[in-house]
Amino acid sequence: MEYTPVWSYDNYIPAHIAAGRLEEEGIDCWLKDENSVTILPMWTNAVGGIKLMVPNDDAKRAWEILNTLAMDHKASTPCPRCGSVDNEVILSQRKASNVFGAIFTFCFLNYALAGVRVYHCFKCGHEYPFD
Repeated sequence: MEYTPVWSYDNYIPAHIAAGRLEEEGIDCWLKDENSVTILPMWTNAVGGIKLMVPNDDAKRAWEILNTLAMDHKASTPCPRCGSVDNEVILSQRKASNVFGAIFTFCFLNYALAGVRVYHCFKCGHEYPFD
């Protein structure tokens, strides 16, 4: 049986939630590169994240289910400023402490500081906390 990736995740928790949702709908699926990304998170971009694989015959239906799941999640986190649901989770580096911390750790230590995850509203540009 041929499998195709329908969605990609950077964390195993939402990947397992989505896989469970597809299995509830009777779609056979598995997570490719889950161990690589979970054990070595810095490889996430290199391997393309955790890929949710489904049979070719079920790919369209699986994508529709996952898209509905993503839209429901967006609708549950509207922008507090304008009420728009046109938002996405991003890594924000805009705080001065993040910039100075990154420079300090680059020069004197052996690791980089992670960015802060926030929701970014594409309608008004407001950034608000990610829970």
